[in-house]
Amino acid sequence: MTNRFLFYALILVVVVILVWITSETFNQPGVVDLEGEFVETAFYRNENNTGPVIRIYAVYNPDTSWNALKTYGEYMPHTKYGNTKVYFFNLLSQSPSQLSPNTPHFDEAMQEYCTGLYEKSAMGQERFVKFPFKRQKSD
Repeated sequence: MTNRFLFYALILVVVVILVWITSETFNQPGVVDLEGEFVETAFYRNENNTGPVIRIYAVYNPDTSWNALKTYGEYMPHTKYGNTKVYFFNLLSQSPSQLSPNTPHFDEAMQEYCTGLYEKSAMGQERFVKFPFKRQKSD
């Protein structure tokens, strides 16, 4: 009798753990959970699968909630020894529809509408810059 009880108790524990792991897997926070409107207008990924993977995103967001922008960048995919850049724009009409691998990654006329840049480097260092193309005024 005790062997049967122990057997069913172990099966119950395993089932509970599997249900818990599955529910945690499907309930991870993501981009859709962020407040505000985020629209990916352009994306570039290099074709090099043997070297570093470079991902560049252009994202429209009418708000400048800096925490939300940084969190959005943190949710974007990143590959070890790769580089991920996310440019944020405050006007949908002035967001690039195409990106290139060369710097600057989009038309220079759109730089004034860029409100933020999130970058995750090859070694995993994160950097978030507000108004990355704003010119410094000289006195």
